[in-house]
Amino acid sequence: MKSKVEMLTELRTMLADVFMAKASGQQYGRLARAHGYIDGYMRALLELGYATKAELLDVVNSERERSSGPAIADVTGAAA
Repeated sequence: MKSKVEMLTELRTMLADVFMAKASGQQYGRLARAHGYIDGYMRALLELGYATKAELLDVVNSERERSSGPAIADVTGAAA
């Protein structure tokens, strides 16, 4: 059986792949299927007690930020 670290690393890899596919304009069907795999993987991690909801949110947020940049940009001083 894989360790928690290995399973979270695998989740990070899957998330990175789906964010890259989205950025490159992959077809909706492929993205939807990939999201489904990730959702199922995360549910299994929760149900088996390998990760908490907060840990999974941190993983998703960090991978999304790595892929797309920060969720909120500083817009102060920007031309209106």
